[in-house]
Amino acid sequence: MKKILSIIIVIIMLLGWVFSVRGFGEGGSIADRMKLGLDMIGGVSVVLEADTDATGSELKSLMDQVQAVMERRVNEMGLSEPVITVENENRIRIELPGAQNAQEAIESIGKTAQLSFRTADNQVVVTGENVKNATAEVYQGTQSNLIGTYSVHLEFDSAGTDAFADATSRIMNGEITPTLDGYYANQILILLDDDVISAPMVSTVINSSSCEITGNFTASSAGNLAALIRGGSLPVSLTEVQTEIVGPTLGLDAAHKSVVAGIIGLALIMIIMLVVYRVMGVVADIALMLYVLLYLWVMIAFHAVLTLPGIAGIILSIGMAVDSNVIIFSRIREEIGLGKSVRVAVQSGFKRAMGTIIDSQVTTIIAAVILYLFGTGSVRGFAMTLLIGIVLSVFTAVVISQILLQALAESKFASPKNFGVKEQKDTSKEEKDGYPFMSKRKIFYLVSVALLVIGLGIGLIRGFNMGIDFTGGTVLQLNFGQQVDLNELKAQLPDTDIRDGIQYAGENNEKVILKTTEVMENAERQALCDKLQAQFGAGSGEFVESAGLIGPSVGSELKSSAVKAVIIASICMLIYIAIRFEWRFGIGAIIALLHDAFMLFAFYGLFHIQMNSPFIAGLLIVIGYSINDTIVIFDRIREGLKTSKRKQEYVIDSSITACISRSIMTSVTTMVAILPLIVLCGESIRAFALPLIAGVLVGTYSSIAIASGVYYDLCRLTKKNKYRGA
Repeated sequence: MKKILSIIIVIIMLLGWVFSVRGFGEGGSIADRMKLGLDMIGGVSVVLEADTDATGSELKSLMDQVQAVMERRVNEMGLSEPVITVENENRIRIELPGAQNAQEAIESIGKTAQLSFRTADNQVVVTGENVKNATAEVYQGTQSNLIGTYSVHLEFDSAGTDAFADATSRIMNGEITPTLDGYYANQILILLDDDVISAPMVSTVINSSSCEITGNFTASSAGNLAALIRGGSLPVSLTEVQTEIVGPTLGLDAAHKSVVAGIIGLALIMIIMLVVYRVMGVVADIALMLYVLLYLWVMIAFHAVLTLPGIAGIILSIGMAVDSNVIIFSRIREEIGLGKSVRVAVQSGFKRAMGTIIDSQVTTIIAAVILYLFGTGSVRGFAMTLLIGIVLSVFTAVVISQILLQALAESKFASPKNFGVKEQKDTSKEEKDGYPFMSKRKIFYLVSVALLVIGLGIGLIRGFNMGIDFTGGTVLQLNFGQQVDLNELKAQLPDTDIRDGIQYAGENNEKVILKTTEVMENAERQALCDKLQAQFGAGSGEFVESAGLIGPSVGSELKSSAVKAVIIASICMLIYIAIRFEWRFGIGAIIALLHDAFMLFAFYGLFHIQMNSPFIAGLLIVIGYSINDTIVIFDRIREGLKTSKRKQEYVIDSSITACISRSIMTSVTTMVAILPLIVLCGESIRAFALPLIAGVLVGTYSSIAIASGVYYDLCRLTKKNKYRGA
């Protein structure tokens, strides 16, 4: 039965990939079915903040109303698959993947203020609340000059009908004295906040509940005006606090490189597993291919949006998915080395590895959940993909790998040599002492303190390189199609710190990135881009490849959220470890992860790397990875202390030594998965990948050199006897 199940699993995996790549049904291939984020296909994302002092249920009701109005307004404009969500209680995020004209889209959705109809003396006639409907229709009148054009039909409620009749009567009776420059007494002005979006002439008193606006409208212009009017009046004014614009060419290029990087990383991991684990490596590769297949289809089933940081999360989870297999394979090899048959070794290896896998993955899940709760936008996408990956990795490693290995254990391949064990150990001998980590622990402490002092000291003296995600500001990436002189370009820039935040980008320096801590709103950004394009020209592609705006309040909240996330994650992990192990293990693990967090700050301070929102994602995942590695070693120490009669120091040393090969293998596979991202992908992906690489190295070091040493010192301080449990 196990062999039959194994064959069925392999067939399902192979057929799954064939159908996923070639496509089936109306949905097409897996690539056609996947919902892509705006950073992969281009588009615009805007975060608007409500100008209100409301709190609690009143604020929630207000934002629900804002969301409803914005959804209707954006949907009526026909923009592609809009995503509108409420964030941080008083903000609303609008994402428009695939928007063909990002600047036009942001101008449209930026008109979110109060809608009103006024006479030329600035008296309000009706508001958006009085407008029941507005539609664009082909002109059906008799005026020859308007034949073939479109008009906008308005319908008012009863109060609006009465108010409109009174206003048009006053206009026709000559009772209006214009006070607004440029407008006449016989006009009705339609305004969104202070912007006049239309100013039709009144030719007669309008006593009915409907009227018509004419004026040589095209289908597009009439539809846009009708949508803005139909959107109604928002219950509160909104301020633009964060904006991201990505050109479609830039997004697709980044997506292509990320997919290539992912395939390369996956292939390298599969090769490593085959070389190191032989027959068990084949099992790991089958489980890994099934894992990736399930991963993609789960994302499609949950309508998850795939973003570039999400791809980074998938690739990272692939590297970490191997960890469960490595833990199992290491245990199986140990059991074979103790003289057990391959069949028995597989069964006992899985049994001994289960607790370690569950504990290590649960602590990583805690970090990912905290990241999702406190993150926004792409960071939440990163956390979601990581959470999906953790769950699926446990399933494929524990269930699928176990079925396949048990089938192999009863086949002709069931020999110690094929399982990577050259010769069996002599079980009659006492276990060998490991490397004397505990006697060297003070040296490890001094090395860590020295690195932290140097990195943090340089960072504090020189100042950490805080990106606009934390400070607030604006960033633009412009494609000139050729290399332009930066000095000439600087001369055209406004007198702000944008002159210092300018650098080349692209293979031939044909692109320029402008950064400033000044928040430039959409109109100001557009004016600057139009000026530079007119002055220097542009290539064949889009001129504004990407644009971003972060308000100062967003940056401030990002910092506080990061601190909260680290504190809450640490507390949750401490509680879990204290319950599953004991409080000394928990303290040791928390000190190790705080060591890793500060070491990451030191790394950024020493090399003056810019910190943005991906840094927070990297920080929390580093913590999760570090805890994962630490738990594996702690589990081995706990097991050794229960079964061995030797001194605690020797047990800890031998436990760490036994886990070193597993720690190195997991670190190598994780870094192999991430490195192609750094080499092939753009700046946005590197911003996620770089702290992960640093975190893998630091996390591996701290798990071996710091966490266990702290646990040992705590035992010495709180226990009189040198033997644990005696």
